[in-house]
Amino acid sequence: MADSDNGFDARALRQVLGAFVTGVTVITTLDAQGRPHGLTANSFSSVSLDPPLILWSQSLTAPSHPVFRAAERFVVNILADDQVEVSQRFARGGADKFSGCATRPGLGGVPLIEGCSAYLECRRMDSFPGGDHVVFLGQVDRIERSGRQPLVFGGGRYLVAQPHDMGAPAAGGANIARLQAVRLATRALVELSDELDETLGLGVWGNKGPTIVRWEEASQPVSDNLRTGLVLPVLASATGLAFAAWLPPETTAPFIEAELAQGGMAGATASSAGVTEQLDLIRTTGIVRLVGTDAFADLYGASISALSVPVFDPSGGMVLALTALGSTLRLDISEEGRLVKGLRECAATLSRRLGASAPPTSSTRTSQENPE
Repeated sequence: MADSDNGFDARALRQVLGAFVTGVTVITTLDAQGRPHGLTANSFSSVSLDPPLILWSQSLTAPSHPVFRAAERFVVNILADDQVEVSQRFARGGADKFSGCATRPGLGGVPLIEGCSAYLECRRMDSFPGGDHVVFLGQVDRIERSGRQPLVFGGGRYLVAQPHDMGAPAAGGANIARLQAVRLATRALVELSDELDETLGLGVWGNKGPTIVRWEEASQPVSDNLRTGLVLPVLASATGLAFAAWLPPETTAPFIEAELAQGGMAGATASSAGVTEQLDLIRTTGIVRLVGTDAFADLYGASISALSVPVFDPSGGMVLALTALGSTLRLDISEEGRLVKGLRECAATLSRRLGASAPPTSSTRTSQENPE
């Protein structure tokens, strides 16, 4: 229900606040009997360096609120990126939160949770009313940092913090450049999958051919068998065809010839002339479309459709493939659809960020049916 004064409801406010990405902490303390208490909180912030002050807030209705209100000391455990389970454990109610959770005593005996990214051991200096919360002000007496990457939360989901590489392409060779491309594309893939609610994959050209290094699943996953490190055929997969269309022929020719010699997979073009024609069409349209292929039925359990678009480096060479995968009955592969537009825009943006001056584009509307 909308607030009559502000014109927005609590849910809308929560969604807007969720756009501010935060770290995740578990605040721990001891009660008067020496029993440990803890809760997950992302309402943590620094206040001052001199003196060293921090703050965090707690709901008035939290079961442990009387304990924290009376406690003289508390610890801010800044969680590491592999501690999602710890965050979820201390976000729930119950008296057994510390059961099976490795800790060690800090100042005043307050528990420090093992494996965290960092710790701030604090004395409670004051508390202030804040609507349905109380704000605790603490002075930091001791700090510790482990070097582990912190856990991040935003938009209602856990995230992973990564460097923001927006400068010039890294020097040091093709491997470093490709790692930079993968880092940038991984973040973009997460955002696009979340926006479109489609299963998206990130492909690179590996020693054994087209290889998926990242999957982002839709709310309705294509299959439980999606896995990173999956090596795909060149001629029967959208990712493989994208690399075949834009990588130098000398790179892909041995793989294509081997697949043709073996008769290819079901649904793949079975002749050299047919492959040439197919790749010319892909380069013209700027996108790979596979419709209703059964080539991966053993892996995914059903007929699928797929789309793939290339990402280019400063030299104009293809470095990544962005691929969408879904049930043939629900995946919209039309040129006017949100998925095709989203993939094209994402690939073009990534290419620009990587330094490509003019990635190949085309508005030609042609569907590459899987010949069966």
